[in-house]
Amino acid sequence: MQTDFQTTRGSQPLASRFTAALTFMALACAVAQPACAATLDRIKETGSIKLGYLVDARPFTSRSQGGAVEGYSAALCGQVVEQIKTQLSLGHLAVEWVPVGIQDHLRQVQQGNVDLLCVPAAVTLGRREAVSFSIPVFPGGMRAVLRADAPQQLRDALAEKPSPTPVWRGSPAAKVLEKTTFVVVPGTTTEEWLARTAKKLQIDAKIVTAPDYRSALLQVLQYKADVFFGDRAVVLGALNPAQRKDFQVLDRRLTHEAASLALAHDDEDFRLVVDRALSQLYESPGFGDLYSKWFGDFDDDARTFFQWVTLPP
Repeated sequence: MQTDFQTTRGSQPLASRFTAALTFMALACAVAQPACAATLDRIKETGSIKLGYLVDARPFTSRSQGGAVEGYSAALCGQVVEQIKTQLSLGHLAVEWVPVGIQDHLRQVQQGNVDLLCVPAAVTLGRREAVSFSIPVFPGGMRAVLRADAPQQLRDALAEKPSPTPVWRGSPAAKVLEKTTFVVVPGTTTEEWLARTAKKLQIDAKIVTAPDYRSALLQVLQYKADVFFGDRAVVLGALNPAQRKDFQVLDRRLTHEAASLALAHDDEDFRLVVDRALSQLYESPGFGDLYSKWFGDFDDDARTFFQWVTLPP
C-alpha cells in the first residue's frame, strides 16, 4: 500500500521532495530574516530591541546634549519596551537606538534594521504595502506657517475661509501664490500633497525643501521662504518659545492625517504588544501631562482623538 510519502515507480519519492521543500523554506528565511523571524522571539533571544529615531525631530525624537534620546514618541517607545519586558518576563531589555534618515526611515523597518520606528508616520495605502503600523499616536494635520510680517494678501490666499471661487491660474490669489516660495520637509506626505495641489491648481510656485522642521522654520525666518507647510503641534514643539511671536500658524487645517509607529509586516504578535502598551498609556492619568509637555494644551480635540483610537482590553 502506498503511503502519503510514496509515489509510483519512476518518480521522485514525495518524502524527498517534501524534505527539499522544507530546506528551501529554511534557506529563504535565512536570506530574508526580517520577513520570517518573529520580532518577539528575536528580542527574547538577544535580550535587546532596536528602536529607530530621527536625531533632530523635536518634539518627537531628538538627542539631548547628554546623548539620551528624548521626545514624545521616544517616551511612547519606552512604554512599549516596558510592556515587552513584562510579557516576556525579562528583568532587563537592552535598547539600541538606531538613527535613521527622513528619506529611508520606513525602508529601515522593511529591511529589519529597526524593530520599531519611534517617529510617527502618516499611514497611506502605499506605505502599508511596505510596513505595518500601530494604532495612531498623533492627530496630525497640515497647516501653513508664515512670518508674523507676511503680507495680508498671502494670508488671505491661505486663510480659513478662502474665496468661494476656485484659485485657478490668473486669479488674484493665484498670482500671489505664484510669487511665493514654499518650503517642505522631503519624504513627507506634505511634500506629496503640495506637489499635487500646485499641479491641480496650475500654480507655478517655487517649492524648496529643508531637512527638518527647525531648518524649514529658519528658512522662513531668514526670508529664504515665505510659507512652511507642517503640522501645527510639531511646529510649536520645534520652535524656540522666544521665536513664537515671529511666526503665525494659520487656523485652516489643510489635511487630516493620523500618524502611527511603523513595524515589520506580518508580525501580529509584536503589533499586539505595541498596541496594548499604547492603549494602556492613553488611558493612564499621566498621558495628558506627557502630551502637554511636548505639544502644549491637551485640549478636547486631542482628548477625543485618543479616546477614539484606544483599543479596549
